[in-house]
Amino acid sequence: MCSNSYTFLHSFMKTKKISTLTSVFHHHHHHQSHKYLRSSPHFHASSNPQKPQIHPPTHHTKPTISTHNPTPHLLKSIKHAKSNTFDQIQHTPISKLHTKPHTNDHTNNGHDVWLIMKDEARSDADQEPILSNYYHTSILSHPTIESALSHHLSIKLCDLSLPSASLRDLFMGVLTGDQEIVKSLKNDLEAVKERDPACLSYVHCFLHFKGFLACQAHRVAHKLWLENRKILALLIQNRVSEVFALDIHPGAKIGSGLLLDHATGVVIGETAVIGDNVSILHNVTLGGTGKSGGDRHPKVGNGVLIGAGTCVLGNVKIGEGAKIGAGSVVVKDVPARTTAVGNPAKLIGGKLDSIPSHTMDHTSHIDFYDYVV
Repeated sequence: MCSNSYTFLHSFMKTKKISTLTSVFHHHHHHQSHKYLRSSPHFHASSNPQKPQIHPPTHHTKPTISTHNPTPHLLKSIKHAKSNTFDQIQHTPISKLHTKPHTNDHTNNGHDVWLIMKDEARSDADQEPILSNYYHTSILSHPTIESALSHHLSIKLCDLSLPSASLRDLFMGVLTGDQEIVKSLKNDLEAVKERDPACLSYVHCFLHFKGFLACQAHRVAHKLWLENRKILALLIQNRVSEVFALDIHPGAKIGSGLLLDHATGVVIGETAVIGDNVSILHNVTLGGTGKSGGDRHPKVGNGVLIGAGTCVLGNVKIGEGAKIGAGSVVVKDVPARTTAVGNPAKLIGGKLDSIPSHTMDHTSHIDFYDYVV
């Protein structure tokens, strides 16, 4: 092969377009072959690869002999170029390998929480390689958010007599059979991310926020409760109480977009009803007032904020968009868009002009008075 041809091909191989180069050697009749060989006028593929072909010289060149097979030097260069290309792919950070969304994915607010979570997990694994296996097992190896949640909850709630595989199958069966639960869990993720400044990412919430995890386990238990599988539902309630330190009866009805901030010590009774987009802090009790049965627990409207340490007792109604101050004891109905504070709770301030559960504002519209330290 002439020096000019070799120089051109060696330079071309550095671009690592191996597939195009291969087509030059093995598909010389293709249009692309002539395109790239145009700058090397003396390299012509023989129509008969078994016999070398001699081309007549031009006025400024010497005769050259070419064959179809590349020289050993070219093969060595191709092998080296391929190796470099594969090495580059293997060392590409995980966060750069994004997943393309599918047309049938469920979306919230115009974007898919699950796909964002997977990208966050890749990024975290790049930053902290020690977490790579944990993130792969918990999130990246799963095709859907239902699968990931089923696996994660089963690991959290299993014990020696309750295998994780059995719990995983149970959770997966419920989640895949009820897409309303899946929609609610995505809304819960959104709620935590938007309202809790301590939440770094969707992945952070999904893996580590026990209020979120307890709520999702309750959604499964509530579904079982409605299907009259009450013994199994109560088992999940018990494991959630032992593991996450909060107690939600499987009979309680909980809306979408719930934030259980910190969540430790939260108690929610059997006939309690919680609306959509509610924020509840730690050590809150939605309880009864005695041992009588029936409808005996609070009804909390949409957009309500309940401060830490609050007790709401009896079948009372907390109106939509109301705010309950920390440490309050509520035993009477609270009108919509009002603020109740104290023990027993009293209404203070005027009507609220924003949704308290979204703003997470515990102090506005409260008239402070002189007090003794």
